[in-house]
Amino acid sequence: MVKASAQWTDGERFIGTASSGHAMIVDAGKEKSGSGPMELVLIGLCSCTASDVVSILRKKREPFSSVEVHAEAERAAEPPAVYTRIKLAYRIGGKVQRKAAEDAVRLSKEKYCSVSQMLQKTAIITTEIEMLG
Repeated sequence: MVKASAQWTDGERFIGTASSGHAMIVDAGKEKSGSGPMELVLIGLCSCTASDVVSILRKKREPFSSVEVHAEAERAAEPPAVYTRIKLAYRIGGKVQRKAAEDAVRLSKEKYCSVSQMLQKTAIITTEIEMLG
């Protein structure tokens, strides 16, 4: 079981803590002294799918040297302002075969990334891959 909590500090700022024991500042207001809740969802998506891609490329013994995932998202105009569109841009460095990278991204989206599976309920998620060589 995963647990999380948010403890209010001031304004719209909270200290968020999860089962791992690590704490972070979450700022839902204008101060922006920390990431906002919806930004954290996107960071979670990028981290989840990047982790999958790294794992899959390792299993395929592809000689990658870097993996980056960037997200751009649009939100609904009316509350709840859920994500409606998310574009994920993967940048993969090393002598990785393009098909291996495409397979890794597809498997992450369709099978392994829990965050992606949840977000696909409200958002259209598209991907692009840039091979850095």
